[in-house]
Amino acid sequence: MGSSSNPLIYLASASPRRSALLDQIGVAHRVQAVDVDERSLASEPPDQYVRRLAMLKAETLWQRLTAAQRQPVLGADTAVVLDAEILGKPRDEHDCLRMLGLLSARTHQVFTAVALRGSAGCNARVNVSEVTFRKLATEEIRRYWQSGEPADKAGGYAVQGRAALFIERIAGSYSGIMGLPLFETGELLAAIGARG
Repeated sequence: MGSSSNPLIYLASASPRRSALLDQIGVAHRVQAVDVDERSLASEPPDQYVRRLAMLKAETLWQRLTAAQRQPVLGADTAVVLDAEILGKPRDEHDCLRMLGLLSARTHQVFTAVALRGSAGCNARVNVSEVTFRKLATEEIRRYWQSGEPADKAGGYAVQGRAALFIERIAGSYSGIMGLPLFETGELLAAIGARG
């Protein structure tokens, strides 16, 4: 994965999309997912929510590594936001129908934070993009749920999958909407001397 001239980093995420995005920019990494409490705090703004979770994921894995294992740890978190409501991963078909019904014919925001924990501490960046959906019919949302794709996705959709048919316009970072904003990730890696 990536070129051998890069220092190895850990990716504190089970997301195959995030791993593929790191491969795309040539960053050698090892996937080591962590479980953290992803509930938002009362009145926590979306940018602070994703930043806190990205940093928590990176820090949680960093603390588990032995001194000999310690390499920089990358954590990330994505939230789909409409009218200040954070839309998490759908619990079931009904929840997916509700979420995508809300997003239908509207523009929403996607907040993605990336955090890099190294020996000098943890730094994070937040990317905000806008996604506009065309009007969706209930039946096509139901078919989309049955494809299995939306089950583990923030907001109930994957920009790089079948939901591409729902998206009329994007303003911002395509990789950020996928779950790892590569521009911000590159900035964090460059700051510690790791480059793709």
